[in-house]
Amino acid sequence: MQALVEIPHIRFHTTQHADAILESAFPDELQELADVLAAFRIEREELIRGGGGESSMTQRLRRALAEEGWEKRNVKEQYFIDDVEFEAESHEVDHLRTVDAGRIALEIEWNNKDPFFDRDLENFRKLHQIGYISVGVIITRGASLQANLRNIFEAHYSQFARVHDFDCTAPQRRSIVEKMDAGQALGEAAGAVLCASKFGTATTHWNKLIVRVSQRGLGKPCPLLLIGLEENVIVDLEEN
Repeated sequence: MQALVEIPHIRFHTTQHADAILESAFPDELQELADVLAAFRIEREELIRGGGGESSMTQRLRRALAEEGWEKRNVKEQYFIDDVEFEAESHEVDHLRTVDAGRIALEIEWNNKDPFFDRDLENFRKLHQIGYISVGVIITRGASLQANLRNIFEAHYSQFARVHDFDCTAPQRRSIVEKMDAGQALGEAAGAVLCASKFGTATTHWNKLIVRVSQRGLGKPCPLLLIGLEENVIVDLEEN
């Protein structure tokens, strides 16, 4: 997985020999994925403004993958009994890469509720079981980014002189003022409130994913490539 090892702002984890499968059967597609990830950055301001599952950063990553042929697909599973056709299930896949060697399914879970991981892993398991995909890939927030989100928000809001100098809802402003009345500085109070409002604890990030895969065994026996976007994927506007 040298193509991924060389990307400093990601971490990855594989199961069920996904690394060997990708390197031997899908080397070009693995390189496509690595090239997209290597070029991908998130501006600090974009992170602060965003937060949702379909934020601008998520959309940019989706477009970059789509340009390489990783297309959205709704996979319908059907079967026959005595020549009568039945539709069993439908699986929506964010990005599907199809080549002669087989198919790779990829999901981006930037900031959804963490049960979306359960859905993705179960879909991968079913699609692999029927022989439709060879590997499943999930991209999410990395552990170091998740751990430092509040610090990033605090540093951003420390630049302001007053709580009324930035956009937030009335309830958020009241919460910030309450924290300031209790002795917190503006940046610390605003960072805590606004980070929690955009990136809740029960959302999709690396630690939530690893627990499901490594401890609970979800997704087996589908080979998996898990990718976390780490703290150094964030850049200031003048750096990008």
